[in-house]
Amino acid sequence: MRIYNFSAGPSMLPLSVLERAAAEMTDYNGSGMSVMEMSHRSPVYQAIIDKAEADLRKLMNIPENYKVLFLQGGATTQFSAVPLNLMNKNRKADYIVSGQFSKKAADEAAKFGEVNIPASSKDRNFAYIPHVTEFSPDADYVHICWNNTIFGTTYNYTPATGDIPLVADMSSGILSRPVDVSKYGVIYAGAQKNMGPAGMTLVIIREDLIGNAREGTPVMLDYKVQAENGSMYNTPPTYAIYIAGLVYEWLLQTGGLEERERINMQKAALLYDYLDSSKLFRPTADRECRSLMNVCFVTGDPEKDKAFCSAAAKAGFVNLKGHRSVGGMRASIYNAMPAEGVEKLVEFMKAYEKENG
Repeated sequence: MRIYNFSAGPSMLPLSVLERAAAEMTDYNGSGMSVMEMSHRSPVYQAIIDKAEADLRKLMNIPENYKVLFLQGGATTQFSAVPLNLMNKNRKADYIVSGQFSKKAADEAAKFGEVNIPASSKDRNFAYIPHVTEFSPDADYVHICWNNTIFGTTYNYTPATGDIPLVADMSSGILSRPVDVSKYGVIYAGAQKNMGPAGMTLVIIREDLIGNAREGTPVMLDYKVQAENGSMYNTPPTYAIYIAGLVYEWLLQTGGLEERERINMQKAALLYDYLDSSKLFRPTADRECRSLMNVCFVTGDPEKDKAFCSAAAKAGFVNLKGHRSVGGMRASIYNAMPAEGVEKLVEFMKAYEKENG
């Protein structure tokens, strides 16, 4: 029996995707091989990666002048790759700090040039997204973390950076709702939250930003090398790309990102509405920037938080414990979490509050 897995990542995958992968595990499409076993240089695997890219382009309406790269190293490796490839004219960049990962990205970029922080929400433990309208005129790019997994906040606006390229870490929000890719110079995301298993990192980059890596950039971090080799300079994360491709196909078959946004808004509203009315639990993020993917909440008493997580796990709702740096609880309700899972969680929380409130 499958449980309701509210992990922030690696997270649950659509059941139909897992079932299809299981059916194709030992013999993919009559090849007599598992995708895990086949050469990434073979025609059968080239067809897999080509379809994954084509489906993603359709899902996100990615313009033709953008390259799609399927890489390794997680979003954290992109903390280094971005400045090495883009911080190359004035050696300056603006980083809006709205959580732990944007702070880590800024710290890494500071190794390669001057980092300016036009705004930070650290003053209130990252409970909100700063609204920024002015940026350094000589910045080579502006960086944001689009959805903050740990603190449960998300951007409800796209920073207007003018001619300065906007770079976004979308790891925990990508594919949850439509995005105008043309407003970004670079979008990157680890797959393990809303797109597939751990091991694959997606990079979507405007072509004019490719080919400017500074001297000494490691070959695996050079976007030009990766783009020219079709993400196959070395052996790519073949099986993770295959699973991500199945997820893209599932999303297309179930209405695309517009329908996914509608479903995600309903799921999030159900949980937030209860939290707003609860006397035992309270949400931690400001209302106007609450994440659709990561719902963070607390009782205000660490011992009560611990007791609730334990009781929830016994009832089949696992991985609700908040990040160690924040505490409390976090329900990650990514695309693959069915509405039924959120409904049953709310039912359990209401009953738990009645007994323990």
